[in-house]
Amino acid sequence: MKPSLPIRNSDVMTNDYVMVDGLHTVAEAIKLAISHNVSMLLVNKRHEHDEFGMVLMSDIARKVLAKDKSPERVNVYEIMIKPVFSVHADMDIRYTARLFERFGINKAPVIEAGEILGVVTYHDIVLKGMMPQA
Repeated sequence: MKPSLPIRNSDVMTNDYVMVDGLHTVAEAIKLAISHNVSMLLVNKRHEHDEFGMVLMSDIARKVLAKDKSPERVNVYEIMIKPVFSVHADMDIRYTARLFERFGINKAPVIEAGEILGVVTYHDIVLKGMMPQA
């Protein structure tokens, strides 16, 4: 029996992610997320030496709506997570799953050479990672 090759983040990640500018309002971010049917937006770098950010719909609920702030008056950069945990494309998904568990996260951008290649989630790891490899 041949040993199975490790399943990498690049094997299970999705290329379906949406970017937003940190200067956009939360109201604009909500509209963007709804129009793309996503619960997470990645926030663009401001310059070459900057890091990517992330805003989750749960961040909007906790940091804006629950505090009775107006989504039209809050910018994405005020509530985003930055820097974000990111993973490498060639990293084994078992290590990604351990990272998620250890830090209580369930999704991360896959970044190589300073560029986003996709996003990997627990959902991707479980559903795509457990499928028999051809």
